Amino acid sequence: MTVPASIVLATGNPGKVAEFNMLLANFGTQVRPQSYWAVPEAAETGTTFVENAIIKARNACAHTGLPAIADDSGMEIPALDGEPGVYSARWAGPDADDEQNNAHLIDALLDLAPNERLAYYRCVLVYLRHAADPAPLIAEGVWQGEVVETASGTGGFGYDPHFYLPEHQCTAAALDSATKNRCSHRGQALRDLRQALEQEWTSHV
Repeated sequence: MTVPASIVLATGNPGKVAEFNMLLANFGTQVRPQSYWAVPEAAETGTTFVENAIIKARNACAHTGLPAIADDSGMEIPALDGEPGVYSARWAGPDADDEQNNAHLIDALLDLAPNERLAYYRCVLVYLRHAADPAPLIAEGVWQGEVVETASGTGGFGYDPHFYLPEHQCTAAALDSATKNRCSHRGQALRDLRQALEQEWTSHV
């Protein structure tokens, strides 16, 4: 299958754009943010990460006529029935920031026993060849940890200061970037998507 000259990334985050361009550098395709084409934000009405990623990718495809990549990610706490899940970025309200969401997390932890604080970071990446694509490529990464009340670390974002990793004896916010990129849910999903795209683009079928 032919490698597309351009791919739209359903985000305005310049860091993610640079990340994808680096990831796909060997293929000669150009990844640009959806803001390059003035694509409006899609309403994330899905109830799963997969649904929201597909919604965002399809929206980008429909407005540009190009293949698109989108991601959706968040944290799941099994003892809270998977919360905050797809609402991770707005757990404390529709306009909540990281500080407010983390305060909401600490409140939620008060009802959990120490052995109920298992948590997962999950990232889903979706690649749509066109807006009507019936078989999108889907890659997923899961990172296991546990949530803690006391924040530590100055890196990362979101719930990273409260996402403790026993194997590293620190939170995600205290990891160096190389280790985080290697181990994180997002790093796992990125590697899997690249492998799937490589297989598709180099196939002669």
